[in-house]
Amino acid sequence: MRSKFISLATTGLFALALLASAPARAHAQESELQVVDEVIAQVNDDVITLSMLKRESKERIDSLKQSGMPQAEAEAEVAKRQSELIATLVNEMLLLQKGKELDMSSEVEAEVNRRMLDVAKEQGIPTIEKLDAAMRESGVDPVATRQTLRTEIMKQMVIQQEVDRKLFLGPTIDELQKYFQAHQDKFRKPESVTISELFLSSAGKNEAEVKARALELVRQLRAGADFAAIAAANSEREVNGVRTGPQNKGRVGVFELPSLREDIAKAIQDVKAGGVSEPLRSNDGYQIFRVDERTPASNAVTFNENKVREAITIENSDKQRDEYLQGLRNEAYIKIAESYRTSVAPLLKLTPEKVADSSTSSAPEKPEKKKGKFLGIIPRP
Repeated sequence: MRSKFISLATTGLFALALLASAPARAHAQESELQVVDEVIAQVNDDVITLSMLKRESKERIDSLKQSGMPQAEAEAEVAKRQSELIATLVNEMLLLQKGKELDMSSEVEAEVNRRMLDVAKEQGIPTIEKLDAAMRESGVDPVATRQTLRTEIMKQMVIQQEVDRKLFLGPTIDELQKYFQAHQDKFRKPESVTISELFLSSAGKNEAEVKARALELVRQLRAGADFAAIAAANSEREVNGVRTGPQNKGRVGVFELPSLREDIAKAIQDVKAGGVSEPLRSNDGYQIFRVDERTPASNAVTFNENKVREAITIENSDKQRDEYLQGLRNEAYIKIAESYRTSVAPLLKLTPEKVADSSTSSAPEKPEKKKGKFLGIIPRP
């Protein structure tokens, strides 16, 4: 249960950090103010602080460690990309501000409630109140979880409404037909595979022993052992704390090859129907795949309006999203603290005028979009 709650409760990066005063040192005057955070950037009326950057950095480090990278190497990698993290925080803060401007709060709240109810149902919990209690017992703060969901859903909704939806609905029928004729390879049905999986967890276990066990199971399967029976007895894949092998015998489903995770597609690329892959190392264990069936690609193509719109959207979304974010940055009042400005400003593609504004000691006379006054760098104690 805890793992499900933790997936909901990924630390939020964009809630405004509170500035507080610490107790005065013994030798300090009672009126002396001790500040515990540092402002890295101002984005309109909001600020990005050092504590927010540290939380983001910790999440990145933890993610790299889970993929097998040593602590020191993970820390060095994240430190090397600090400027990129700050630029990401600026972009995401602009999306949150845009969502508020578009009055999406009620729609976002409804989606948060829906997702929380889905979790309650999956866990067999009858009420939201009991879900909150269960989360607290698991060490997860339900208030923080909801705030994280609000943040992520708000960003997604802004991009979907302001970029993806317009891109999807924009082309005329004539434009769709022209695109279809020029890109027919995109609309041919690709090869698909039906696969089953046997999973061995490495959590808390000796890595070499788990790998050796996986290799032995592959040997047995290639010698003729029944995959369904082996998976039912040995697979450690769980859903909501319950092993799935005894029920589904390891069967996963049907997938088009282009949609498969790259490492899985590579693992099974030379495996014929009925064959078994070598053990594939994943973040939390080893996966063994059986290719149950292969369906060859089809050369037949038929015009489908929605599929053509989807293809155009996928092809152009990255560029359109980048241009949308650049537009938000151009309209915003952004001021980067001096010690970060040189490395962060080029990533945000700030105009020379904006960079010049950032180098001044106070905010310039501002148009309607340029709100607030830069708070400066608040010294750490």
